[in-house]
Amino acid sequence: MPDDPLVSLYWENAAPDAEVLEALNLLASDTSYIGHSASLTRCRFLYGDAPSPLESRSPRRRVYPGRFEELRENYKQFDRSGGKSGRPRPGDWVATAKPAESEAARSVFDPAWLVLEHTGGEIPDVRASALIAKEIHKTILSGYQSYGMGDRIPVEVSGHDLDKKATREPHLAIVPLAFAGFPYADGHLIGFALTPPRGSGLFQNGEFLGAMSKIAPHSEETGRREITLFGSKVKLLPTFEPEKRSLDSTLYTRPSTRFATVTPIVLDRHLKEKGDARQEEIVAQINSACVNIGLPEPDAVLPDKHSAIEGSPSAQPSGRSPEWMRWRLPPSLNNRFLTHAVIRFPAPVEGPVILGAGRFLGLGLCRPLEDAENEE
Repeated sequence: MPDDPLVSLYWENAAPDAEVLEALNLLASDTSYIGHSASLTRCRFLYGDAPSPLESRSPRRRVYPGRFEELRENYKQFDRSGGKSGRPRPGDWVATAKPAESEAARSVFDPAWLVLEHTGGEIPDVRASALIAKEIHKTILSGYQSYGMGDRIPVEVSGHDLDKKATREPHLAIVPLAFAGFPYADGHLIGFALTPPRGSGLFQNGEFLGAMSKIAPHSEETGRREITLFGSKVKLLPTFEPEKRSLDSTLYTRPSTRFATVTPIVLDRHLKEKGDARQEEIVAQINSACVNIGLPEPDAVLPDKHSAIEGSPSAQPSGRSPEWMRWRLPPSLNNRFLTHAVIRFPAPVEGPVILGAGRFLGLGLCRPLEDAENEE
C-alpha cells in the first residue's frame, strides 16, 4: 500500500458545467480499478484549487492529437456481436516534453527519449551498435513509406533534405543503451533510444506515430507494440517508461560538469599530427564536436583508448585482439579514428551529450561521471 492512498489529478482551466460534472462522476463511479484489477479504487470529480507545485508533477503521458476522432471512428466500426475487429485499443505510447530543471547549457538533442527495450532474440555486441542503429533508422524510414509518406519524410527524421542531400541541421539520433556505469557492468546491450532534436515535438507528431505504428504492430503474445529487425531475429519494445535502470534516460541527460564516453567518439577529420601534437589535435576535434551540438567549449579534455565508464569496451583493442573486439562501423565512418574521453565543462551542461561524426548512430554517447548505481 502507498503511504498516502489519495491521488489527485488536476486539469488547469477546466470548468465543466453541472451537467458535464454529473456525467463525469457517473463515469468515475464505474471505475473500480486502475491499471490492474488488484488495485481497487474509488473515484470522483470535484472543483478545487490547484495543488502545490511542490506536491505535484507534470504527467509523463498524454493523449496524442487526433485520439478522440480515432476512438470515434473505431467505435463506428466496432463489432457489436462480440468480434474483435475494430475494437478500440488503449492509447498508444506518447511522450510529453520534460520540463527544464536548470539553466544549464543544453545540447541540440532532446532529453525526452523513446526507448526500444530488447525483449527477444540474440542482440549483437555493443561494438556493433552503430550497425543496429542504422538498421533501426532504415526501418523507421520504411514505416513512413508504408504510411504513404515515402517522398515526404521529415528532415528531422531522415537526416536528408528534399534534394536527398545530408542536412547540417540536427536530426534523429539512435543511441545504444548498455549495462554500463554500474558495479560489475559488462557492457551488454539492453536496448536503444530514439533521441530527437530538442524542441522538435517529434513524439507528438501524428505522422511519426503513424509511421511507427506500421513498423511496430501489436503483438498477440504480449499485447504490446513490437519492432522486429533482421527477419525477426531481434525484438524491441517501444516504451517511454522502461523498468530497468540502465534504460533510464536521466542517467545520460542530467546536468553535470563532467562527462565520460560510453561509446567512443568518431573524430570528424582524419588525424595529421604525431606524438604530443596528435593528442592536441584530438582534443581540438573534441572541443569542436561539443560546440557543434550547441555546448560551450570544454575547459579540459582527456582522450584515452579506454573508457572511464565501467563496462564500456575499449575504443582501440590491442593488435593481438580478435576481430570481434573491434568496433564495427558503417562504410562512411570505417576509416575514422575512435577515442574515448573524459570531458569537463566550465559550468553544468544538460545532456544528452553525443559527439563526433557518428553521433546520429549513437557513437560518442556520454554520461555524467558522478552516476553510480548498484543495479541494472
